[in-house]
Amino acid sequence: MEKPNANSSSVDKVVPYEPVSIETRVVNSRFIADLAPAKSVEEAREFIASIKKAHPNATHHVPAFLIGFGNSVIAHSSDDREPQGTAGRPALTVLQGSGLGNVVLVITRYFGGTKLGTGGLVRAYTEAAQLAVAKVRRAVLVPTATADMQLPYALYDQMIKLTERFPVEILETEFTEEVRLVLEIKESEAEAFCEQVKELSSGKVLPQIVSTDPEKAFLMD
Repeated sequence: MEKPNANSSSVDKVVPYEPVSIETRVVNSRFIADLAPAKSVEEAREFIASIKKAHPNATHHVPAFLIGFGNSVIAHSSDDREPQGTAGRPALTVLQGSGLGNVVLVITRYFGGTKLGTGGLVRAYTEAAQLAVAKVRRAVLVPTATADMQLPYALYDQMIKLTERFPVEILETEFTEEVRLVLEIKESEAEAFCEQVKELSSGKVLPQIVSTDPEKAFLMD
């Protein structure tokens, strides 16, 4: 495990948006790759433990994770009793080339009775990691603001169309006497969005910023 000290504030902080799982077979062995976001080493280790618990009869559980971004990263991998350098290091290498940070990967192997050799193992673990990385949806960590607003039903459809023009995620919708929307928007766009809301409603709808988050995972296009 290593932890270089460097400033990564200018680095785009791209993370997995949600966990993914893939399975591939090589000869008779099953390789299951589970990839997930992890904000800390503790979260990564908890995820690894959960995968081991989910597959108690597997032959190997090969972990790899990157916590942090750019040149300031905690990196870890293990071969979990596979021949040295054939499992954990190939999986970690894929993560390091993926552009992702705050990511944990566990590749579970069910041995199928046929030895793959060192070259075969490297290829199998590399492929499993690549498939997981290719499948995962990506998010970027950005400052966001959460806005709460009440609007008349007559403006609802227009408001939804407006949200489609901004980096907005609708968190909650309530239909009572009026429509209540709780939404999250990139902080850099919040002021412009609120001005558009006021213009659309002729000043009748005033979004209230109720909270902010300096590092929220925002789904990328």
